[in-house]
Amino acid sequence: MVGIGFRPQFKAELFLYAEEVDFLEITADHFFTKSKEKRDELMTLKNHFTLIPHGLNTSLGSAEGIDEKYVEKIAEIIDLVNPPYWSEHLCFTKAGGIELGHLAAVPFTNQMVDVFCKNIETIRKTIKIPLILENITYNFVVPSSEMSETAFITKVVKDAQIGLLLDITNLFINAKNHHFDYKQFLKEIPTDKIVQFHFVGAFQKNGIWYDGHAHAVNDEIWEVLDYATAHTDVKTMILERDEAIPNFKELTNELKIARDIFKKYKT
Repeated sequence: MVGIGFRPQFKAELFLYAEEVDFLEITADHFFTKSKEKRDELMTLKNHFTLIPHGLNTSLGSAEGIDEKYVEKIAEIIDLVNPPYWSEHLCFTKAGGIELGHLAAVPFTNQMVDVFCKNIETIRKTIKIPLILENITYNFVVPSSEMSETAFITKVVKDAQIGLLLDITNLFINAKNHHFDYKQFLKEIPTDKIVQFHFVGAFQKNGIWYDGHAHAVNDEIWEVLDYATAHTDVKTMILERDEAIPNFKELTNELKIARDIFKKYKT
């Protein structure tokens, strides 16, 4: 199954091409408001598509614990759309009560594994729907790290008993910027726990790769997506496009390429 991250900018065109979109990922935070307009929009989407909520600010890597009021808001959205699973990030977004405003990398340590496990267990008291976690990009590996990223991901997945959302673009960017082999990365993580992919184009500036969620998928990223599809048990894929959104027909062309890759290995 191949879907797209819902953005209000293409809502009108979306329904003209609904048959080319298997499901939608919604940013849960965008629907926390109880305005009639947003709730009507959410219900309209639910009536036409399977919806997968994606959280931005649960901050599962926060050592001081998670904001239970935020979890209640996520839980309300999940109850409304009744998804097969929901997703968040392997990161923290709050520290000492301060909102960081971005997805911050955590140290790859046993203590941080315990933090994730504790926070996930807290969430499970409220949200029974399965959670999957997404890898993020990082400028540097936190110096206090005790293990590799792949070992850390593997341990969190095993100890917390969760699934993975593998962001193909983030993997590509990290592999380029930190000079490692993405194929080796895939050999070292529990690929049988990968439920979903994210993918979008990336760009390079001054020798550094970035993900602006604003570019068509690069040929190199299509290659990583193809390889990862062949070597994992992925079930679904989501195209993420947040900026410089073209006409929806252009986006469906990328969905078709992804669907062809998926069918090549999964049917």
